[in-house]
Amino acid sequence: MNRPLTRREYLMRATGGFAGLALADLMAESPLSEKRPHFPVKAKHCVFLFMNGGPSQVDTFDPKPTLKKYHGMPYHGDAKVGSNGRAVGHLMQSPFEFKKHGQSGLEISSLFPHTAMHADDLCVIRSMHADTAAHASGCLQMNTGSIFIGKPCLGSWLNYGLGTANQDLPGFVVMTDPRGGPIGSASNWTAGYMPAAYQGTLFRSGGSPLLDLATPEGTSDRTQRRSLDLLKSLNEEHLKRHPEETELMARIESYELAYRMQTEAMSVVDLDSEDAATREMYGLNNKLTADFGRKCLITRKLIEKGVRFIQLYSGGGHIEDTWDGHNDCITNHTLHAGETDQPIAALIADLKRTGLWDETLLVWGGEFGRTPTSEGVGKPGRDHDWHGFSMWMAGAGVKGGQAIGATDELGFKAVEDRCHVSDLHATILHLMGIDHSRLSYLHQGLNQRLTGVEDRRVITQALA
Repeated sequence: MNRPLTRREYLMRATGGFAGLALADLMAESPLSEKRPHFPVKAKHCVFLFMNGGPSQVDTFDPKPTLKKYHGMPYHGDAKVGSNGRAVGHLMQSPFEFKKHGQSGLEISSLFPHTAMHADDLCVIRSMHADTAAHASGCLQMNTGSIFIGKPCLGSWLNYGLGTANQDLPGFVVMTDPRGGPIGSASNWTAGYMPAAYQGTLFRSGGSPLLDLATPEGTSDRTQRRSLDLLKSLNEEHLKRHPEETELMARIESYELAYRMQTEAMSVVDLDSEDAATREMYGLNNKLTADFGRKCLITRKLIEKGVRFIQLYSGGGHIEDTWDGHNDCITNHTLHAGETDQPIAALIADLKRTGLWDETLLVWGGEFGRTPTSEGVGKPGRDHDWHGFSMWMAGAGVKGGQAIGATDELGFKAVEDRCHVSDLHATILHLMGIDHSRLSYLHQGLNQRLTGVEDRRVITQALA
């Protein structure tokens, strides 16, 4: 005859049952299961073309005729010039010619002859500004909304808010430059205080997309599946006793995702099936454009597979290996624009060809801009400028063929329709169907937001 349970035994069993309910709820739905947006929009995917190092606004998308007038003269204005004690030179005109393009007449530098062919699709924001002059904190702010390490990045927020349409691939993919990653490395695609499932997954643009992704030699699919099932059951038993450990839940999911990716991810980076015209369009046959071209073509394939957020880095490491043209901005920008211009234009054209343009949002820019002064008298370099710089958006929900805002006549400061980095984030979220003020995550007793607690705005002029 079974004896009655003691009160302590009853509480222990009941507690175990509650833990089991939590586990069942976790296992019933992947953290990346597709979710409804706050309101209906066209955009389903976002591609951030990150020009690491800080492109010069006055040499790319913000023409300044006044600089020609004062070229070679000292600057006597009130804008702060000179980061980290670097030499301050004289005002320097752009060596690149600006021309009007498309029906809109949008002015674009000669650095981007291919992208300029899509001028009527671009919405250039000429009045961006940030809070820091340092690369590490600047990249962090552009990616996470904060200059401090430990916050979830834009891609994590989008995956948290919307999930992804393909459970066999990560919802957030990052591809860095072969010369290195951005300063701050993985903190730029971290999930911060969110579960690790929302963090970015680093893809390589050649060979296996992930190291150690391939099935170990001599291991059958059946053996691997049985090993994963055993590992999963052991982890789930542990999770029953520790349901609050989101890292463990993410680890369980990551093993399963890796297993599913062994087929799916390999097919995405396999470009041999692409025809000769496509490979030529993306510049895969040209050493200058081949790497970024591969990344852009893989991006199109990831979008076709339903991946939510993809970030491509141009420039890696330090100084001239990035857009950080301290020594020679002319040579620097010629190189990095040359590497990226044709592939980006090819991605735009290909998205239009495949019907994905109307559901894909593109964002182009770096962590800040560069000064209209040279770095040292008679030197061709430019220093950091976080007071005013340019970025552009295009694609789903964006009103193209326009420039929003303005810097002063020399290009130092944003003075008209000023747009903070967090305003850009609010706008990206809006275009993806998310109200930035409603998207929050409870952490340390506070409802945290990508756009912080300050009053940020959607850049409504950018909306179609």
